[in-house]
Amino acid sequence: MKEKIKKLIPTSLFHAVQPIYHFLLSFLGAVIYRFPSRHIKIVGITGTKGKTSTTELANAILEKAGYKTALAGTLRFKIGDKSRPNLFKMTMPGRFFIQHFIRQAVRDRCDWVVIEMTSEGAKQWRHKWIDLNALVFTNLSPEHIESHGSFEKYLKAKLSLGKSLENSFKKQKIVVANKDDIYGKDFLSLHVPNRFPFSLEDAKPYKISEKGVSLTFLGEKISSHLKGVFNIYNILAAATFGSSIGISAQVISEALKGVESIRGRVEYVTIGKKQNFDVIVDYAHTADSLEKVYRVFDGKNKICVLGNTGGGRDKWKRPEMGAVADKYCQTIILTNEDPYDEDPKVIVEEVKNGIKNTPCEIVMDRRRAIGLALEKADIATQKELGEKGAGKERVVVLITGKGTDPYIMEENGKKTPWDDATVAREELEKIFSKKQTGE
Repeated sequence: MKEKIKKLIPTSLFHAVQPIYHFLLSFLGAVIYRFPSRHIKIVGITGTKGKTSTTELANAILEKAGYKTALAGTLRFKIGDKSRPNLFKMTMPGRFFIQHFIRQAVRDRCDWVVIEMTSEGAKQWRHKWIDLNALVFTNLSPEHIESHGSFEKYLKAKLSLGKSLENSFKKQKIVVANKDDIYGKDFLSLHVPNRFPFSLEDAKPYKISEKGVSLTFLGEKISSHLKGVFNIYNILAAATFGSSIGISAQVISEALKGVESIRGRVEYVTIGKKQNFDVIVDYAHTADSLEKVYRVFDGKNKICVLGNTGGGRDKWKRPEMGAVADKYCQTIILTNEDPYDEDPKVIVEEVKNGIKNTPCEIVMDRRRAIGLALEKADIATQKELGEKGAGKERVVVLITGKGTDPYIMEENGKKTPWDDATVAREELEKIFSKKQTGE
């Protein structure tokens, strides 16, 4: 419908009317569902990176503390013990969805709703008339620049979520923010009664290993299966929120220990057979997040599959991502991701412009690219086993960019059902089936 309207009216007029349309739509949704957020506690999680993981961790802490929760985020929608995957390919769906979801949570007598909040959602006023009890800020870096027009407008969209907290009808409002981030101060200066900063300093002494991370929080040791320094920040964000509403450090520690993994976030893919190399699926789709994921596997032979999330947007980051892969990976396979209406081959070539030294292949079929990476990993592992007598976990395949995205988005709105982890498992099965049959 939106595309048809865009063709009928001048672009300048469309862009002028669009915010009013979204504002009225948001207000109408709140009216239809009788302002449900006024009858339940709500925490919003926002930032550039770490939102999804922090949302899941905050939910785990609330559940461990005995609260009945609802959750709306990139990975899933959950009310009580009923959960379903998010198939919208957007974190905050429109068309009254969020207000309807909150009303369902109220009807189901949930205590808390955890909502992952995005700049795209804020730009379209989907956060309006959601009365927050708390807002958690993870970090901020350039993203969605084409969509917003500039980084300043992107920042403004994020800060509008803070204004939403300030204007909330709730009494004891809370903001939790990463003070190590340059923009943390903007959130910590919000006019709310309770402000809780967190910092990597709060986690000391902390340890990062292949098995996960361990840290200290309010004198309590926290051990987690999640990997990388970025997950220490996510843990601190969720833990600080939990503490801000009176949950003990012991309960927080127990809750976080129980989180084995988060889908599409450094997710290990295995088929339970003799698989002597690791396969990782991760949503990393910026140069910074890509680098952080690669650094988790320092010292390993990294075979990396990547493209560039989103045709028609953030074109500036394409060679940057290629450069990061060039720096950290031993083999690179570039492939298709979500081209939308842009030529996918052009996207891949722009990523390749950042690759100067590392062996690189272009395989546009994403399934074939993943299969080829796995074949290379198997060959490299067998070679290491033969030469050194040990190859376990020396080779790792890193499939980045999509995480749990349920579709590959192509031209004219075409959506091809997809799941990186599922495809990786299927391709692994093919490799080991061939070995068993001697092909």
